[in-house]
Amino acid sequence: MIKYIALYKRPDDPEGFDQRYFESHLPIVGSVPGLVRAEVAKVQRVYLAGFLGETEPHLIAEMYFDSPESFKAAIQSPEWATSGANLAEIGGMELVAMFSAEVVER
Repeated sequence: MIKYIALYKRPDDPEGFDQRYFESHLPIVGSVPGLVRAEVAKVQRVYLAGFLGETEPHLIAEMYFDSPESFKAAIQSPEWATSGANLAEIGGMELVAMFSAEVVER
């Protein structure tokens, strides 16, 4: 299983960003082919704050895909491109660090 993680730093207008993110961005993400599930968490407290430098985290989004192949197909889809365009439109691209990881199950 592949997990795609987006870590958003705190925006200048958290409530406004959250409204745009949850009302417009997440529905588009939900349409991405091959997506098994998506979870979004609001950061409540930061431990080891120095690890992140001056960045104050705000949201963590996790999107799960069954395999590297399904993830590759997803990121090449029109829905993925639309979600990226929407994220730029709502001001999220300058707030986010994104990475993928293979889920280790033992």
